[in-house]
Amino acid sequence: MSRTPRDILVTSALPYANGPIHLGHMLEYIQTDIWVRYQKMRGEKCTYICADDAHGAAIMLKAEQLGLTPEQQIANVKQEHERDFAGFHVGFDNFHSTHSEENRELSNLIYQRNKDKGYIVSREITQLFDPEKEMFLADRFVKGECPKCGAADQYGDNCEVCSATYAATELKNPFSTVSGATPIEKPTTQLFFDLPQFQTMLQQWTRSGTLQEGIANKLNEWLEAGLQQWDISREAPYFGFEIPDFPGKYFYVWLDAPIGYMASFKNLCEQRDDLDFDHYWSKDSKAELYHFIGKDIINFHGLFWPAMLTGADFRTPTGVYAHGFVTVNGQKMSKSRGTFIKAETYLQHLNPEYLRYYYGVKLSNRIDDIDLNLEDFAQRVNTDLVNKLVNIASRCAGFIKKKFDNTLADSIADPELLKEFQDSGDAIADFYENREFGQAMRLIMALADKANQYIDERKPWVYIKQEDKQEHVKDTCSMGINLFRILMVYMKPILPVMTTDAEAFLNIEALNWNDKDQPLTNHILNKFKPLMQRVEMDKVNAMVEQSKEEAAAAAALKPKAPLDPNSPLAQEPIAEEISFDDFAKIDLRIVKIVKAEHVKKANKLLQLTLDLGGEERIVFAGIKSAYNPEDLEGKLTVMVANLAPRKMKFGLSEGMVLAAGPGGEDIYILSPDSGAVPGMRVK
Repeated sequence: MSRTPRDILVTSALPYANGPIHLGHMLEYIQTDIWVRYQKMRGEKCTYICADDAHGAAIMLKAEQLGLTPEQQIANVKQEHERDFAGFHVGFDNFHSTHSEENRELSNLIYQRNKDKGYIVSREITQLFDPEKEMFLADRFVKGECPKCGAADQYGDNCEVCSATYAATELKNPFSTVSGATPIEKPTTQLFFDLPQFQTMLQQWTRSGTLQEGIANKLNEWLEAGLQQWDISREAPYFGFEIPDFPGKYFYVWLDAPIGYMASFKNLCEQRDDLDFDHYWSKDSKAELYHFIGKDIINFHGLFWPAMLTGADFRTPTGVYAHGFVTVNGQKMSKSRGTFIKAETYLQHLNPEYLRYYYGVKLSNRIDDIDLNLEDFAQRVNTDLVNKLVNIASRCAGFIKKKFDNTLADSIADPELLKEFQDSGDAIADFYENREFGQAMRLIMALADKANQYIDERKPWVYIKQEDKQEHVKDTCSMGINLFRILMVYMKPILPVMTTDAEAFLNIEALNWNDKDQPLTNHILNKFKPLMQRVEMDKVNAMVEQSKEEAAAAAALKPKAPLDPNSPLAQEPIAEEISFDDFAKIDLRIVKIVKAEHVKKANKLLQLTLDLGGEERIVFAGIKSAYNPEDLEGKLTVMVANLAPRKMKFGLSEGMVLAAGPGGEDIYILSPDSGAVPGMRVK
C-alpha cells in the first residue's frame, strides 16, 4: 500500500552577506543538509531553501569601505557563498537573497497586516547619533562600558560578560565603532512591534514541543521578565527596504531577514509547478516547517518571528532546532592561531566529506557546543571511514574480480547477519529523524566492525589458494559486498559523493532507504576504485598555516577604521611619520640572549647580555613583567644595533631589543624563524 509523502519545508539561518563562510557556519548547513537528504531518501517531499541576509547598516558600511555599491557587495558575496556551500555538497533547492522583490512584497504585507490589527505602534524615543557620520547608530555600532557590571568594550544591546540586556543609551562612556566619535542623544520617531500583546500566545507556543527544552527554558526567562516592544524601524542612511508609509525610515534587518525564508520559497514556487506557496504558509497549513539555527538567534526565531507570523495570519513553524557553537582544539576559533578557517581554505586542502562525517559524529539534538579537534578529526576519519567502512569493499572486491569475473554469488551466505544489518535500519532512521546523528554513526560503525569481523573469521585470503574452497571465498566476499551496500544506504545522507562512487562500483541505481532490504545476488560489479583517501596531517597543518597567512593579509589590507578608544593604538598613537631614508638608517640584527638577570631595585627591567655574532652587548629591557630570566637564555631575538648607548642609573644600555604588546604579562619579544644566526642583519 503506497504512503502519501510528507510535505516538509526546511530552512537554515540566512548567512550574512558581508563576509565569507567559515567552518563554524558550516556546522549548521551540514546538519540541515544531512537531515534533508535523509528525508528525501525516505521518499518524503522535502524542500530545502535558504538565502543571503543582505540588509543592514553593516553591509552598507562594508560596501563603502570596499568602494562598492551595496548591491555589488551582496552580489559578490552571494557568488562566494554559493560556491562554498556547493563545495561542501549542501543541496539547497533554492538559494535566494533578502534583497529581492519577493521579500519586499512579503515584508510590506506582513507589516501592513500587523499594523491593521494594531500590533505596530509609533513613538518618539532618544537614540544615539554619530555627529561625524551624521547617522543614527544601530546597537551593534555602539560600544562602551556595561551599565550593570562595568565591563569595557561591550555592544549597545547586551553585555557578553554578565549577559545583561539594556538600551544603547544606558552604556557608560559610549563611542561609535563607525567613526570613533562620542555619540550624542537625539530624539526620533520609530515604529515598534507590540510584542507584549503576544505574551499569552508565546507562553503556550514555546511550550508546545516546537522548541528544544533548553531553548524553551531560556525564552521563558524573557517571558517572565515581561516582553518589551520591539523596534522595527531604522533611520536613513540604511541599506534595506523603505517602509511604505514612513518615508525616510527602513525596516530593521531582523524584520525582513526571517521573511526571507518565505521569499526564497515563493521564488522557488514560481520556478516549479509542484509547489504551492499557500499550501506551506497558510494559517491552516498541514505541511511541516522546520528552522535550523544557532543558539545565538533564538530570541528572534522563538519570540519575534512566531508573533509576527501570527499577527499576519500565517502559520508558525513546526520545529525550531538550535545547535551550539564550534570550537577548534578546545578554544574559540582564532585568526592568529589559524583556526578561524574559511570554507574556501578548507576545500583547497581537504575532502569536504571528512568534515561532514566528523560533524555528523559530534551532532545530537541538544544545544551543546562542538569541538573540532584537528588531530581527533584526522584519526576519526581514517579509523572509521577508511579502515572500517571502505575496507569492507576494498578487501572483497579484489577477490570477486580476480576469481569470479566481478560476479556475486547466487545466494546470501549468512541470512541472519544480513537481517541484523537490515533491521538496524529502523533504529538508524529514528536517530536521523530526531537529529541524533552521532548515535546513528556509532551504530553504523559498530555494524562495520561486525562486517570486518565476519570477513576476518572466514579468511578469504587463505582459502583463495585452495581449489575446493572457491565457493567459500565467493560467498564470503559477496556477503561482504552486500553488507557494505547496506552501510552505504545508511551513510548516504552524510557522504553523498562517496555513496555515488560506491553506487558506480556496485553497478546500481541511486540508493534509497528501502534498498537495504533487497540484497544483490548473481550481480555483476564494476571495477573497484579507491573510495576515500586517508587524512594527512600535513594537509591539515597546511590549511592552518594558510589561514594564518590569510588573516594577516586581510588585516594588512583592511581599510583604516576608527579606533576603539580602549585599544592599545588609541592609548599609544602612532608617532609622526618618518621618511624611508630615516627608516633605512635603523640597523636591525639577530642576537642571542646569552644571559638574563634581574636588575636590583628595578621594577620593570631585566639586564640582557646579547651575542651579536662575536660581539657582546648589555641591554636593559622593560620586559620583567612578562618573562623569567631563565626562560630567555639561549633564545634568539632582534635588536636595534646602531642605537646610541644610553646611560641609565643601573648602567649603560647598548641598544634595544624589539618587543610588542599592551604591557604587563602581555609583552612579546620578537623571535626569528629557524635559520637565523647572531649578527645576521634583518632586512
